[in-house]
Amino acid sequence: MKKTIDGPALVYVDEAFNTPNGKTAHGLVRFTERYEIVGVIDHKYAGQDAGLVLDDKANGIPIYTDFKEALLGINPKKKPETLVIGLAPDGGRLPQSAKNTIKLALQSGLNVDSGLHDFLYKDGEIAALAKKHNCRIRDIRRTPDRDELHFFTGRIEEVDCLKIAVLGTDSAIGKRTTAWIIVHAFRKAGLTAEMVGTGQTAWMQGAKYSMIMDSCINDFVSGEIEHAVHEAWKNESPDVILIEGQGSLMNPAYPGGFEILAAGRPDFVILQHAPKRIEYDGFPGYKLHPLKEQINAIETISGKKVIAITLNHELMRREEISPACEEITKETGLPAFDVLAENADPLVELLKPYIK
Repeated sequence: MKKTIDGPALVYVDEAFNTPNGKTAHGLVRFTERYEIVGVIDHKYAGQDAGLVLDDKANGIPIYTDFKEALLGINPKKKPETLVIGLAPDGGRLPQSAKNTIKLALQSGLNVDSGLHDFLYKDGEIAALAKKHNCRIRDIRRTPDRDELHFFTGRIEEVDCLKIAVLGTDSAIGKRTTAWIIVHAFRKAGLTAEMVGTGQTAWMQGAKYSMIMDSCINDFVSGEIEHAVHEAWKNESPDVILIEGQGSLMNPAYPGGFEILAAGRPDFVILQHAPKRIEYDGFPGYKLHPLKEQINAIETISGKKVIAITLNHELMRREEISPACEEITKETGLPAFDVLAENADPLVELLKPYIK
């Protein structure tokens, strides 16, 4: 069993795996240092390999119909200690079907972690079950007390390592996955790299330096970003820090990129883009702003350059990826990479000369 922070875990993502609403589960299936993922619950894909469904790469994580089937099917030596809610729907609300599974998990002695806006500790029945069975429930989006939060100070100017923000042209477009892949590629190249997470999934994946932007009190968002970046630099002395983006500058519901540019003060921006996406995720009729327009907005606001484009290949066949990258380079003059389909080594070689 691999060494993790919180041991074996089962991920609940029923009816959302392999959709934008399952992105938390996707991140955990691809990579996490917090848990060892021993199974996924989604009846639509029951009996299949989660990695094969998601990325056409088998990873040995089975998908089960429901919680009871999972407990029977998982190797007793890897019995899950935690049920993780892998759903990430618009608005972050918890469906009733998930609550039923949470109750079963608590009755079976499992801890429960949820990154949604419906806090489990406020549900009387769930809280009572957790207490009765001596289980832990964690609401990852629960905002810390104000005296634990940080206000922006300007200490970000002390951070003298390379800082790169991975922003996107939309929400749920793969920013976090790309950031992790780049971090791992830097480490493979013998350099030290740290990830600063800005959402609940990065925390669930084990990002040591994190803040949860979309549930943070607005006055403290910039300060929490600054604090996370500064702590990563102060404690780890990395060659490079990758800052996970949130939403996009022009997404009508999630314009989270502004605070990251203002408070994280990256040296460069990598922009994640899905060429086949026409409208903003979850908002029919809201047409995605053109790629060049989004690049211009980022560079105008921050005064920093977008140094590369990373591709989200959703709705694309494998043979379409290289031509799409070439077309992006032709359109923008920037190098384009699909780090998930290939790897991030060429992108890291591009970035190495900027390490301070």
